[in-house]
Amino acid sequence: MSAPMPCPAKTQVLIVGGGPSGLLLSQLLHRAGIDTVVLERRSRDYVLSRIRAGVLEQGMVDLLRRAGAAERMDREGLVHDGVEIAFEEDRLRLDLADLTGGKTVMVYGQTEVTADLYAARDAMGGVIVHEAENVALHDVDGDAPYATFEKNGETHRIACDFIAGCDGFHGVARQTIPADVLKTFELVYPFGWLGILADVPPVNDELIYACHDKGFALCSMRSQTRSRYYIQCSLEEKVEDWSDDRFWEALAAHLPADVAGKLVTGPSIEKSIAPLRSFVTEPMRHGRLFLAGDAAHIVPPTGAKGLNLAASDIHYLSTGLIDHYRGDSTGLETYSQRALARVWKAERFSWWMTTFLHRFPEKGAFGARMQRAEFDYLKSSRAAQASLAENYVGLPY
Repeated sequence: MSAPMPCPAKTQVLIVGGGPSGLLLSQLLHRAGIDTVVLERRSRDYVLSRIRAGVLEQGMVDLLRRAGAAERMDREGLVHDGVEIAFEEDRLRLDLADLTGGKTVMVYGQTEVTADLYAARDAMGGVIVHEAENVALHDVDGDAPYATFEKNGETHRIACDFIAGCDGFHGVARQTIPADVLKTFELVYPFGWLGILADVPPVNDELIYACHDKGFALCSMRSQTRSRYYIQCSLEEKVEDWSDDRFWEALAAHLPADVAGKLVTGPSIEKSIAPLRSFVTEPMRHGRLFLAGDAAHIVPPTGAKGLNLAASDIHYLSTGLIDHYRGDSTGLETYSQRALARVWKAERFSWWMTTFLHRFPEKGAFGARMQRAEFDYLKSSRAAQASLAENYVGLPY
């Protein structure tokens, strides 16, 4: 790790948020000769401790390669050309590569992506200010935006041309946009995911999304020796009430018998409950402030779109900024419209996957039969399988 660098008084693009989207934007711009500073509220250790997504679309894989941060991913990541859907005891494998003309996904944890981006920023001398407190954004709708923040008891000010808000749902960037400008759309689901991370071999070579009378389950992995599993749970559940043994027993009950019989159990490394919601804010630009990732939208994790949707934002924003500094501002002016067009398609897919695979008690027996009909149709229709597959591997940017 490089030594902390002094924070300059001016930069071209100020990036608020040092997660993968902010780091990726900084790296792409730096490689194009555009100066950036990243402000992150948390410490680097905290950012790297967050356990998040693990399925990367081809578009994000290509972006990481373009950013010069893909060497370890290409060496250690798991390329998957298929995914399974299970309904009670029935299983259906979707051949992603066959259904999409050769497209695949990469299984590689978000924590690893973030670590690789940190290493790339360090190698290029990128300026990342951690533990930047009380960040405030000023004059974002004027010609000379700037930010103030506190670090080690001192107040700092950074002037810039543009500000990228990559600071998540609770960050300052979206809150800076006037309430009468923003429109928000939200759906909160009546359940969450109880997830566990364990150093055990995955139960299957590919991900299994399962719908069972007991609820939804997902069998995923981070490597050939580390697995990530989830089950649907009530929002009233508490993590401390779930021993490892109780989780493994519940997971097995959610899976087809042949899958459950191969399940290898072990002590958990991490265990948590995540609520599910769909959220979009419009527009994703206000003056010289641009929102990206969770600052602008959230999807339920069912479709593996959260991190990938942030990556597509960064694609549109980075190309728009690079073109602007080369004399063409068209991409920057249309950033919000272009990003939102893809955001809403990903929101639709994530909502559909969630509705299809989770049990909604309030929908009763009719709802359960509709899910069964959905699965039977999917199983019988190559067109339906192709639609799911093209969305899962990622729509084009």
